[in-house]
Amino acid sequence: QVQLVETGGGLVQAGGSLRLTCTASTRSEVVHAMGWFRQVPGKEREFVATRGRIVGSTNIAKSVKGRFTISRDNAQNTVYLQMNDLNPDDTATYYCAATTSQAILAPTVGSLYEYWGQGTQVTVSS
Repeated sequence: QVQLVETGGGLVQAGGSLRLTCTASTRSEVVHAMGWFRQVPGKEREFVATRGRIVGSTNIAKSVKGRFTISRDNAQNTVYLQMNDLNPDDTATYYCAATTSQAILAPTVGSLYEYWGQGTQVTVSS
């Protein structure tokens, strides 16, 4: 069993920055890809970014590329999402996701993740 805890959400003005942190707690499982998705009420969940255990195994959504950066500390089972130049369209609940599968190094599809955090709200004011 893997438990995910997210921190770092909040309210920020357009153009500002936030950093989200997600830490995975496990008994013995090896966590492979850890990623971020976001969802706005009434809309489908959207992939944001993901990072595998292997350096270079990263995917970032086109909508945030150049503004968001994902990084990871394997020893701490922690993934970070640095969000810069935020705009109101980035307002959403952000969810951390993790998988113990090695089938795909950095999956962008939510159904490929077995574990999800509780979500953290990011609100960007104009």
